[in-house]
Amino acid sequence: MEFHPSKVPTIKTFDVKDEKDAGTAAEEMVKLGFSNHKMGYKVLMPKEDKIAKRIGYIITTSINYGLKQTNQERDLRYWTYHHDRDHFAIVLISSKVFDELDF
Repeated sequence: MEFHPSKVPTIKTFDVKDEKDAGTAAEEMVKLGFSNHKMGYKVLMPKEDKIAKRIGYIITTSINYGLKQTNQERDLRYWTYHHDRDHFAIVLISSKVFDELDF
């Protein structure tokens, strides 16, 4: 069976509509942490290329910066995919946790 990012178990799903929501979601993910859970996070975003690219950039850079500032492990994996007719999705998970899940 082939791996698909939608199969990654998630702690929380964030429905992000704009850049402001992206920053808030990234802060919450950093606060909750990545290594102390056996799951990842899912971010849903509108299927508009310009907005989705900005949201994806804000999410990934804000999380990386936040993890660095709080001295947390920054070894993450993430995938972007077509979630449904109206949304793209990003799934983020710690590399160590992903390896333990044995996909």
